[in-house]
Amino acid sequence: MSIASYLARRSLHYGWLVAGLTFLALLVAAGIRATPSVLIVPLEHEFGWSRATISLAISINLILYGLIGPFAAAVLEQIGIRRTMVFALALLGVGVSLTTLMSASWQLVLLWGVVVGSGTGVIALVLGAVVVNRWFVERRGLVLGVLTASTATGQLVFLPMLASLVERFGWRSAVLTIAGVAVLIIPLIALLMRVREAGALRHRPSQVGLRAFGDHSETVEVRHRSVNPIASTLSTLRLGMRRRDFWLLSGSFFICGASTNGLIGTHLIPACIDHGIPEIKAAGLLAVMGIFDFVGTTASGWLSDRWNNRHLLFWYYGLRGLSLIFLPFSFDPHFYGLSIFAVFYGLDWIATVPPTVRLTTNVFGKEKAGVMFGWIVAAHQIGAATAAFGAGALRTWQGSYLQAFILSGILCLIAAVLVLRIDQRPNSRDSQLSPAQLHP
Repeated sequence: MSIASYLARRSLHYGWLVAGLTFLALLVAAGIRATPSVLIVPLEHEFGWSRATISLAISINLILYGLIGPFAAAVLEQIGIRRTMVFALALLGVGVSLTTLMSASWQLVLLWGVVVGSGTGVIALVLGAVVVNRWFVERRGLVLGVLTASTATGQLVFLPMLASLVERFGWRSAVLTIAGVAVLIIPLIALLMRVREAGALRHRPSQVGLRAFGDHSETVEVRHRSVNPIASTLSTLRLGMRRRDFWLLSGSFFICGASTNGLIGTHLIPACIDHGIPEIKAAGLLAVMGIFDFVGTTASGWLSDRWNNRHLLFWYYGLRGLSLIFLPFSFDPHFYGLSIFAVFYGLDWIATVPPTVRLTTNVFGKEKAGVMFGWIVAAHQIGAATAAFGAGALRTWQGSYLQAFILSGILCLIAAVLVLRIDQRPNSRDSQLSPAQLHP
């Protein structure tokens, strides 16, 4: 009996298992991506590398994380979700483990920048978008919100533990721990995320006699012929570059990356240490933000099924910008400013993803949404890389993160205005339906 049949007998759609395993893979990848924030200061102390040098490796990691995403989406369509995740997790396990042997900064750039960046690029937000578009019709926004929130949950689960390991046993113990977790979940995904019919490995609902969750239509999903994934990905980019909405979505997501994992995810812990806050306490602060981000992003997914997504993005970017402008003045130990920031910013951290995916699907259609969103994520990661290196360089040159936080906040306020112009076609779903009509 196949796993799909077993679950069907218990009234559980196989898509939920796919979503659960995807959440687990994204969770671990998020923990790996968050690890550099607890390594910056220890690497400075052990090797004497400047913060700008370490930030360069992180920037390359973030750029590759984004640029590989569109091609990963095309590969997912060709070889399936399971094989792609197993390969990426194996690459991450090897790449992260080898960083314990490095002795020169170029090795940090090669391993953490190139190898780990490539692995995380395969297990990225694009993976969640492909899974949701393929396996869900109803509850699509909610499921995407939960998968996106795995980034927050990853740092919630791993950062305090990694910071404690760094303080007690050194940074190498933390790196080996997170690498081991990546390797340990490979058998789980390899065994459970496989559906067989007539001996053939399948990865689409129609190929195992299923429909996507909530698909009550009478039409049958059509499997399009195989195409060259590189050519298909580049042609999709050319199509997008001719559309104003692509530039608005990419530009706003560039700012999203610059104001989240590029800046806060990378530099908040070092900024706290600069102000005399211990590393474990600073990591705990990021974990608290992760709790609120899980709530905020899941709620954002639910809202994206029901509300005008452009308006949601306007509020998300606007409120994030105000919180970042407030951040430099919140480090006073006699004031609860950081706690206020953690709650306020945490609710908004990556809440932008579900509405952005929804708008991408509205503008470009379901078939092209995965690859197109991959290119938009690439812009997000270029923004993140710019902020990661730029903030590190400003800290090296100016001795403070003040300018980086303020500039990022201003950029978010600009993004809040830009997103209102996305998908303003007369027949746009968001433009035509009232909030009461925007239901799953």
